[in-house]
Amino acid sequence: MSSTKSNIHLELSERIILLRIFDNVFILFGLILVGEIFQFDYFLISSTNWYWVFVLLLYYNVFATVLEMYNLQKVAKSDQIIQNVLVVASLTTLFFLLTPYYTPVLPDNRMQLIYFYLAVTMSLMSWRYCYVFFVSSPRFYKTILLVGTASEVELMVKTITNDALTFVITGAVITDNSELKDVKVTIIPFDKLFQTVGEQKVSEVIVASNSKVEFPEQIVDVLIRLLEKGVPIKEYTHVYEDLTNRVPVQYVGKDFYKYFPFSRSNQNRLYLFFSRLLDILLSFIGLIGLLICFPVIIIGNLIGNRGPLFYVQERVGKNGEYFKIIKLRSMVVDAEKQGAVWAQQNDPRITLFGNFLRKSRLDEMPQFINVLKGEMSMIGPRPERPVFVRDLSKVIPFYEVRHMIKPGVTGWAQVSTEYGASEEDSLKKLQYDLYYIKHRSAFMDINIIFKTLSTILFYRGR
Repeated sequence: MSSTKSNIHLELSERIILLRIFDNVFILFGLILVGEIFQFDYFLISSTNWYWVFVLLLYYNVFATVLEMYNLQKVAKSDQIIQNVLVVASLTTLFFLLTPYYTPVLPDNRMQLIYFYLAVTMSLMSWRYCYVFFVSSPRFYKTILLVGTASEVELMVKTITNDALTFVITGAVITDNSELKDVKVTIIPFDKLFQTVGEQKVSEVIVASNSKVEFPEQIVDVLIRLLEKGVPIKEYTHVYEDLTNRVPVQYVGKDFYKYFPFSRSNQNRLYLFFSRLLDILLSFIGLIGLLICFPVIIIGNLIGNRGPLFYVQERVGKNGEYFKIIKLRSMVVDAEKQGAVWAQQNDPRITLFGNFLRKSRLDEMPQFINVLKGEMSMIGPRPERPVFVRDLSKVIPFYEVRHMIKPGVTGWAQVSTEYGASEEDSLKKLQYDLYYIKHRSAFMDINIIFKTLSTILFYRGR
């Protein structure tokens, strides 16, 4: 193997941390620079005037998170930088100026406020363009090599191509006699594996281990030699989870217990107590918001919905127990007189006002009553109807595992994928639900709340 060092690459989590750190650094640097040049006292940092820095950065990080400034698929697009920075910088500056109790007293010279806004905006814009043209460039991509059967390699290539924007597949070693059909990738012979890793500066080898097909002994020997040389070797299911934030159910078989080391939070009494406390608090706030919107909802229902305002439907909850879910009606009356049917995109049964209710997520708000009753939680898998659960349990393995926790008003699957309307979509949703159950934590719950706010603000309800 060549002694040449491998390419520098940044993991997805490292890229997000890098973005956050330099966002904050550039904002402060820009303000200090402008303050020093123009001798402004409004953003002066002194022993008696320093805490405003934390207030400013708090506002920025909250708005930047909600408005998806750390969505790596979006931040890599240079054409969106100006729009995103302007919106976030405007909101940050506005809230900063509207809370003078926690921020410096407004200056007599109002021009300082304009310079304040411009300093925040231009600093962020400069750094974000630097990120796109330098950090997001191919020189920081991770070069990987795949090892597995032809079918496994095809699955790995498709997943990595769809979900990993910063990976370059240099080749694949096929461990059986099959041929690749749907993907194109350079095939590496067994005896060239060790040499290729060195010549191509491979950063990581990803292996798909199939319990039905044993690796040839010569490949195992090479993999051991690579490991001894310090080359990271990862199992594909772990990489799949890291890339997609889903549990690869298609790999779960008789060794299912290896894939479901469920989060301790599921049994942690302190976590469950604060989770329930948050459920009650947010439900009361949500119901107050529903009451405020009620006049508009009633008028909209009379004009564009015509019929009962609410509807009640049986759903499957924790431990498979049934309960009655409460929602604002968004479909025509007797929408399922022919029987239960999956809701489709642009479903003709959805009324004009019902479409608005779904897009804004207002139709979900009566479920806060279910949360207060303890039948649901704010965060968890989406509760499905018994007829769909019975059908899906027959064709999707481990489907009913999602019922080991309370269903939620929102959840990891809801904020990570589009509305499911088929068995294939349900499989994808299940993978997200199992990922949440496996990694459930207070931090992940906060992340879901932020993503839910983004969904509502960007009008992405289904």
